[in-house]
Amino acid sequence: MATGFGSLLRECPLLLPQNREKSVYEGFVTAQVPKHSGRELALKNTEELRAQPPPQYYSGLIGDIENLGWNKVLFIDSAFSTIRLKAEDSSGRDHQITLKLNSKYPREQPDCLVDLPVQFSFSWTPQSSLLSIHSQFLAALESLKEFWDVLDEIDEKTWVLEPEKPTRSSTRRRIAIGSNISLNIEIDPRHPTMLPECYFLGADHVVNPLKIKLNSNIHMWNPENSLLKNLKEILEVDFPSREALEKSDFSMDCGICYAYRLDGVIPDQVCDDSHCGQSFHQVCLYEWLRGLPSSRQSFNVIFGECPYCSKQITLKISTKKI
Repeated sequence: MATGFGSLLRECPLLLPQNREKSVYEGFVTAQVPKHSGRELALKNTEELRAQPPPQYYSGLIGDIENLGWNKVLFIDSAFSTIRLKAEDSSGRDHQITLKLNSKYPREQPDCLVDLPVQFSFSWTPQSSLLSIHSQFLAALESLKEFWDVLDEIDEKTWVLEPEKPTRSSTRRRIAIGSNISLNIEIDPRHPTMLPECYFLGADHVVNPLKIKLNSNIHMWNPENSLLKNLKEILEVDFPSREALEKSDFSMDCGICYAYRLDGVIPDQVCDDSHCGQSFHQVCLYEWLRGLPSSRQSFNVIFGECPYCSKQITLKISTKKI
């Protein structure tokens, strides 16, 4: 027994015998888990029980859903704390609103996740329900109907280069005009038929005539017409559509990385030489010019040579296009 006891002590030196027969031991066991007292564990269990919604939470929520209609529920988690509802605007567009509920619902308002270009503000009282917030969501959708009508026309009748998969909250469109020239517009969701922010992307010899037309004809802008119609008349261009042209007719891979999309971004810099017109990603051209011994920088503009034609090329490195 002594031999066995000595071996046990060598293996577990913190064990202490509690009787003469050395059949009962106490001591310490090291484990990689936090130590908790019985009081701490009891407190933790009590807090978890308190965090769970009372029975009337579930019965009230089920009643709310029945009043709204189960056909409007897209998803509900097992804890009944996250609910995703669907809504359709008057133009037939589908939308979703996700609600995060806590155990004090409906005394406390839920958190909302929506895909809108503006902030979704809603009123809430302890007497409010899913039906009331769904109705307010529908009203918000109707207030943005004209905005989405404008974007849907652009998406349908032009070739949108970016974003590749626009969301309902997106206010920007980059529209192809011709070979290596495009127009980036930023639309005000509250005034979608007003003149948007415009930025042309392309070589100067192609972009400058369009800038002149925009400045000369801006007085012709008519808010009663659609945004696309106004752009056509002021710029005196016909935007190519997906039915008329192929993507390869006006898109070109980056001349440095040889890819069209780089981290979701397409080439937006073009050599100004009319015989070259090669496109580049801004980040690729920036790294290229930084590595040239002959390049120089003045404030936020880098001057260097085009990797293709060796003619002078400039790059504005500011993040905001103006």
